Amino acid sequence: MSSPVRAIINVDVEGPTISRHVYGHFAEHLGRCIYGGFYVGEDSEIPNEGGIRLDVVEALRALKIPNLRWPGGCFADEYHWMDGIGPKEDRPAMVNTHWGNVEENNHFGTHEFMALCELLGADPYVNGNVGSGTVREMADWVEYLTRDGDSPMVRLRKQNGRDEPWRVPFWGIGNEAWGCGGNMSAQHYAEEARRYATYCRDHGDNTLYRIAAGANSDDYVWTETLMKALNELGGCGRDPRGIYQAISVHYYTIPGTWADKGNATEFGEDEYYTTMVKAAFTDELLRKHSTVMDCYDPDRKVGLVLDEWGTWWNVEPGTNPGFLYQQNTMRDALVASLHFDIFHRHAERLVMANIAQTVNVLQAMILTDPETGALVLTPTYHVFAMNAGHQDAASLRVDTVGEVPAREVGSEKLETVSVSASRKGDDVLISLSNLDASEATEVDVDLRGGAAGAVHARILTADALAAHNTSASPDAVAPRDHLDVQVTDTGVRVPMPPHSFVTVAVSVA
Repeated sequence: MSSPVRAIINVDVEGPTISRHVYGHFAEHLGRCIYGGFYVGEDSEIPNEGGIRLDVVEALRALKIPNLRWPGGCFADEYHWMDGIGPKEDRPAMVNTHWGNVEENNHFGTHEFMALCELLGADPYVNGNVGSGTVREMADWVEYLTRDGDSPMVRLRKQNGRDEPWRVPFWGIGNEAWGCGGNMSAQHYAEEARRYATYCRDHGDNTLYRIAAGANSDDYVWTETLMKALNELGGCGRDPRGIYQAISVHYYTIPGTWADKGNATEFGEDEYYTTMVKAAFTDELLRKHSTVMDCYDPDRKVGLVLDEWGTWWNVEPGTNPGFLYQQNTMRDALVASLHFDIFHRHAERLVMANIAQTVNVLQAMILTDPETGALVLTPTYHVFAMNAGHQDAASLRVDTVGEVPAREVGSEKLETVSVSASRKGDDVLISLSNLDASEATEVDVDLRGGAAGAVHARILTADALAAHNTSASPDAVAPRDHLDVQVTDTGVRVPMPPHSFVTVAVSVA
């Protein structure tokens, strides 16, 4: 075991609030995310409400899911919303050209998505179509969803069975405009984003938070171009005509190449550590995008949104390559825990993050068996659950004293202990990750400005990094109480086995 790591937390010095929306989710018409994941149809033997799976709803409500992004992703920029309203038997089908070239019957559309959000208690994040749509189409969708009183779109909504408008706070102005959303230049998209956002009106008391489609990973020029476009209109989203209030960025953790991303369950330590280095890069990514934004928006009124993140592996053998179905191991759980520590540190600028994706796609929370309908909670799900107490809590700065254990990974140095903390009232939540694949460690947390009272700790780990949950072994990776955590004169001492994630809830006075 390495020497104990000493971490200092001033619990009486609160930082920026950690928005609950950084624990957001993403559901695209992709593979079995919607059909067979969220939605099984009214005639299914699986318990459902209006076709929406109630076991999935129950599992996600337990996470306090704050928001759900839909209908994409790349699918958003070929989706025409009017095809997904009205009687299901009258809805025209389309071809999902991005994901498997399969036919989409449009049985899950606007009303179904809004019903899902209501069941989840989650805010809807609707992503509009810039790539193949029109300004009018997007403006009509906003009106259909959010306007009260009388208008053409209100009458159409009422005709389809919904009298009252919905509350839709988040609105995406296209997706990945640099690629599948239109292959645009940054300058061209910036002009399009201003035009589309102008016609996405606030109706009644529904105020839209418009999110411009941002950069691919470390394309900082794209972010600068969007910030300049705001600056030209009077500065950073404050223009009374209502331009965009946030800019997104997408970044996936891929240790291999786009052609060969690596296997989800078969990997060695070298590939594991490369994965962790790639995940840790998120910190630099957010910092540099934020620095670019600071030049034009020093008061940080424009938000940064990481609305696609997570691991991306080769698909499971025997599955449709276009469905992006992958298993989810202890390694994925640590990628998630490391991301959340990073998100907490960037709370002043990062207003939302959406893992890709919620069910049956990429780094999912939930896997469902297409044959039996059985539901499995993944190791990543458990990280979200253990960290739920950080939502809307005040971030707390964590300082380490002395040397933090590290591994040399190629030319990179990976610190193998990661810690973040937050406070809500008298409750402090500390999250700790030991990223070392084979070495245990111990963290002495010095709590200053308050005395530790009651302590409750949980731990997530497994015998192997590749351990994962299946319908036959649903609890191979599951959290348990961590009884070895001790209260000390200065705080708490937290023993950490190799490749483990721990949360410690402490009452302070």
